[in-house]
Amino acid sequence: MDFGIGFISNNIMLPILDFFYGIVPSYGLAIVALTLVIRFALYPLSAGSIRSMRRMKVVQPVMQKRQQEIRDRYKDDPAKQQEEMGKVMKEFGNPLAGCLPLLFQMPILFALFATLRGSPFSDVPYSINLQILPKEQLEQIQPQAFTTPPQNIYVSEGVHAPVTALLPGGSKLAVGEKTKIDFQTVEGKSLQTLLDEYPETKLAPRFEVASGAERVKLNDDGTIEALQPGDVTLKSILPGLAADKGFLFIDKLGRVGAIDPDGVIHWDIVGMIVFFGLSLYVNQLLSGQGKSANANPQQETINKITPVLFSGMFFWFPLPAGVLMYMTIANVFQTAQTFVLSREALPEEIQKLVEAEEKANESKATVLPFEPGKTKKEPDAKATPKKGTEAKVKTSRVKAKESKVKESKPIDVKAEVVAEKPAPTTATDHSKHNSDHKSTVEVADSVDSVPSPELERSEKEA
Repeated sequence: MDFGIGFISNNIMLPILDFFYGIVPSYGLAIVALTLVIRFALYPLSAGSIRSMRRMKVVQPVMQKRQQEIRDRYKDDPAKQQEEMGKVMKEFGNPLAGCLPLLFQMPILFALFATLRGSPFSDVPYSINLQILPKEQLEQIQPQAFTTPPQNIYVSEGVHAPVTALLPGGSKLAVGEKTKIDFQTVEGKSLQTLLDEYPETKLAPRFEVASGAERVKLNDDGTIEALQPGDVTLKSILPGLAADKGFLFIDKLGRVGAIDPDGVIHWDIVGMIVFFGLSLYVNQLLSGQGKSANANPQQETINKITPVLFSGMFFWFPLPAGVLMYMTIANVFQTAQTFVLSREALPEEIQKLVEAEEKANESKATVLPFEPGKTKKEPDAKATPKKGTEAKVKTSRVKAKESKVKESKPIDVKAEVVAEKPAPTTATDHSKHNSDHKSTVEVADSVDSVPSPELERSEKEA
């Protein structure tokens, strides 16, 4: 019994799909509803992965610094180095912890992907490998019936059954022998009998020769005639019921490829591919990939071109339109989830670590870079000026004193000119003149003692 992706698809995805189609008979809306249900169910796992990645991005610089210090300190003691590394991992967390939720999601996402690639959204191919042998060689081989792995086929809206392709005579044919490809359910009921119960369903299989067309003759009803010995690969295709149905701007949910072999461009598929790439780019911006200060430039370039490469891949490896719609919706949901989680506050211990790192960076930023001519004693330069500077200061002081004395002398002269007639010189006059001269000198000295703006400016310039 299959307990892998096929089991999840048949027992989880298809019942949910049938439930929503029963509510609203639209396979496009059923795809949207199924995608949202699965994404909300996986929300805790994806949220844990996003939080872990965000946490590691914040602590990575400090973590790498400590790891390097441990390597340098205990380079001669591997046991101690491993012990200290374990402590660092315990403190900051394992960088691979964010991958664990992704691993739990992968089987479910693969099953959802496989569901949307199958019936009823796209055609279902069955591959059959034939071996044509000479008659005398085939007589020694016991013939055994050949069946392909079963695949779920929708025979009507909401009705599906596991169907296999069957070769009653086996996959080994003798030259000239004829056989026919039949389809039946795992219970042994033929597909034609099942289709007779739903006469409104038009489900006609198609047959193709993938390789070895010169060795067989294949008719439209699935009859095979062996012509010459060799290996042959046949492909029988059952069409999906919803493959030709549209949804919103999508013409056909089952259409594969943006460009037909005849050059016709399907703009609905091109639009979904472009939108898928844009959502990838926005998701990268929100998650902050490649924006770290110590990020590798080569890694930044890879992050920038990844959305282009990943979305452009669908032009060369096409997928059905329904699958592209699922991937676009899922990516938009992921982008919205990343935006919401990026607004959450960091854990308290991580926040303290971030604040300490920011303070350390700010303290480094306040230190000025080296400048030629600067020395450690440069702040004391004003207190101990150079010889040339002293001479300039003294000259400016002398000039300032002379200008002040000149300004003060006219006052004394004017005071002396007030006398009407010159009087004969006497001892009293001499003493009076000496006292006047003395007062004039004192006034000049007092003026010199007052600091002038010119003097202060010259000292500052020096």
